[in-house]
Amino acid sequence: MRAVLLSARVRKGSGEVMDRVRATVSRHATVAGEFDVNDELPASLAVDRAVVVGGDGAIMAALRQCVGRGIPVVGVNVGRLGFLAEFDADEFERHAAEVLGREPVVRRRMALSVLVRGEDGRVRYEGLAVNDAVVTAGPPFRMIELALTLDGEQGPEFQGDGIIIATPVGSTAYNASAGGPIVHPDVEAIVVTPNAAHSLAFRPVVVPAHQDVSARVVRANEGTTLVLDGHINVALRVGDTVVAGRHHAMARIVARAASSYWDTLVDKMRWAEGPRYRAPRT
Repeated sequence: MRAVLLSARVRKGSGEVMDRVRATVSRHATVAGEFDVNDELPASLAVDRAVVVGGDGAIMAALRQCVGRGIPVVGVNVGRLGFLAEFDADEFERHAAEVLGREPVVRRRMALSVLVRGEDGRVRYEGLAVNDAVVTAGPPFRMIELALTLDGEQGPEFQGDGIIIATPVGSTAYNASAGGPIVHPDVEAIVVTPNAAHSLAFRPVVVPAHQDVSARVVRANEGTTLVLDGHINVALRVGDTVVAGRHHAMARIVARAASSYWDTLVDKMRWAEGPRYRAPRT
């Protein structure tokens, strides 16, 4: 068993946790290398697991690199939320034999292939998103105008701050903050949610995973940008079209056998948490 260790070295506290994780991995597998999660992994790297120490951003960065390689990713959380991380340092030590064994529990999650096509029809950017592809207005923060196409059929044109195209995994992130629906990650679908649309009638929609979603930039600001997973920024201009569709491979996340998506939603997202009532007067 061979494992590569990845970390977000700028994350406070990740060094101490990495020391513990390294020692744990060494007892069960060969450490094939250590890299910053934002560094491109060598094409020749052949491993059975990628163990990531960091927050959700680090785990998404690792997943983007590992999707095409078919490498399962183990997330060890040192971030504030850690929604994608199945383990902290203590849990990783307890479950290491299973996680680094031959048949771990692996959740398969849909990712998005995203490209930007210029007005001349040429593709000038191609990327991948685990959570979402967001077209955002950017400075000077005037409303932009986008024209949607769904599975090749013309949709609405609208004005607003942009649009969020999310995977089910990303449905609990920016999408949820913008009023979009939460979609169980076992569902293969794409969520399309407007961001502050200048309309009372544009509601979020969920489309089948096999359909592409396109957003053509009709009017833009100087800072209008495509943002993938809150990390990768691509400048957009009038006439550009962002196309997002299901990636051909699935992201693989190693999980604890006893873990439950609903437990995570309640525990980390405080799903349906009620109001705080005052104690009754005596």
